Amino acid sequence: MKTALIAGSTGLIGKHLLQLLLESDQYNLVKAITRKPLDFQHPKLENIVVDFDKMTEQYSHFKTDDVFCCLGTTMKQARSKDAFKKVDYDYPVEIAKVCKSQGAKQYSLVSALGADKDSSIYYNKIKGEVEEAISAVGYDRYHIFRPSLLLGDRTEKRSGEDAAKIVYKIFGFLIPSKYKGIEGAKVAKSMLQFASAIENGKFIHESNELQLVNSN
Repeated sequence: MKTALIAGSTGLIGKHLLQLLLESDQYNLVKAITRKPLDFQHPKLENIVVDFDKMTEQYSHFKTDDVFCCLGTTMKQARSKDAFKKVDYDYPVEIAKVCKSQGAKQYSLVSALGADKDSSIYYNKIKGEVEEAISAVGYDRYHIFRPSLLLGDRTEKRSGEDAAKIVYKIFGFLIPSKYKGIEGAKVAKSMLQFASAIENGKFIHESNELQLVNSN
């Protein structure tokens, strides 16, 4: 049996993934690292409250087999490029390094459709850069998930996404599968499914692939 560690367990994808990990026979222990205590308990759950800016000082908590990183914010929420980069680049990379030093073999990252380190769009550029930086850490198995617009109930409102969801409902049949909105729960299911693979390497899963995985 293995241990899983998840960061971002209160977000749209993370909240679904945490439940799936707790229900999975693959793991006998699930570590959820959060800023604040979670509001529930489970026999398999170890909730570790951490200061994300001081993770190297808490490295002993990061011993795990598989890492799932669902951290992410928006420029509107972050309010500055530096704050955005801290959440979407610095923290995922630091988690990758600390967990690797404690023996982790597999890393699963939620990125985004259009991630490209050479992009002129800052959001896509950072997503591409974090993908590359984590690749350099040297995990045996590295899975990158690039969902399109995420659908589902968030704890916070994102007006731009809400408007896009309306467009998808009306014109969704005209949109190519790669760009169709995808439920956060579907992405979570895909992450758990691919985590059971034993083949080593770097794997990029685009949004249309995630749709197919969960349609069976």
